[in-house]
Amino acid sequence: MIHVPTAPWAHLPFDLIAWSSGVAFSVVLYRWRLREATRRVAAKLDAGYFVALGLGAAPGAWLAGSFNTLREHAPALSHSVAGALVGAIVGVEIYKALRGVTGSTGGVFVGSFSLGVVIGRLGCFFAGLPDDTYGTPTRLPWGVDLGDGVLRHPVQLYESASMALFLAAYLLGLQRRQAWAMRRGFYVMCAWYGLQRSVWEFLKPYPRLIGPFNVFHGLCLGLVIYGWVYDRADRRRERRAQERAVPVPGADYEPV
Repeated sequence: MIHVPTAPWAHLPFDLIAWSSGVAFSVVLYRWRLREATRRVAAKLDAGYFVALGLGAAPGAWLAGSFNTLREHAPALSHSVAGALVGAIVGVEIYKALRGVTGSTGGVFVGSFSLGVVIGRLGCFFAGLPDDTYGTPTRLPWGVDLGDGVLRHPVQLYESASMALFLAAYLLGLQRRQAWAMRRGFYVMCAWYGLQRSVWEFLKPYPRLIGPFNVFHGLCLGLVIYGWVYDRADRRRERRAQERAVPVPGADYEPV
């Protein structure tokens, strides 16, 4: 049995570290690889982009989290990072549709979100049972006791490790200037986040909606579909742009 010392207040310092580190990390990535891409995106946007992002993220976080926890044995209001992500996407995509903006605009947030989850889930883990993010009982040798004498799946660590794996692949993609990381990193991140979290949701004692699925399975499915569909759409735009840019022989037989 692995006994883990926990404290409800542990969540706050980890959150502060997570999101402050995420902001600093975004600056580093901007200066390293994302400067030109971010400038091209910024030229299409105005302050309304961030208003739409906030108006989507805040209610998305509280609606998703509370819809889950209000159905538990001890109903309470709550918030969810998955709900915030989905809400932010909805708000931003509505804004983009109204402005006629195409392509990914979330590249600068990939590093900060991923790092935020990696560190933030450690806060959930050390906050223990009151955080309500713990796993179901298990007999696996790495099961953890969060204070009630029950061995549980450390689902918070599963998610933290999964996003750390994605972050490592993303940084490698940026280092190699691969198109999926430079242009479509946000879509890939959404698909990966939704896919990995949907697995861990089976290991949480949350109220079920349909069969073995809870509310976060629905959100995660939406993220996977969003990432896949928008990634393919961006690939098609890229191919069309390349086709239009095919060199045409001029009078001197040099590309023009």
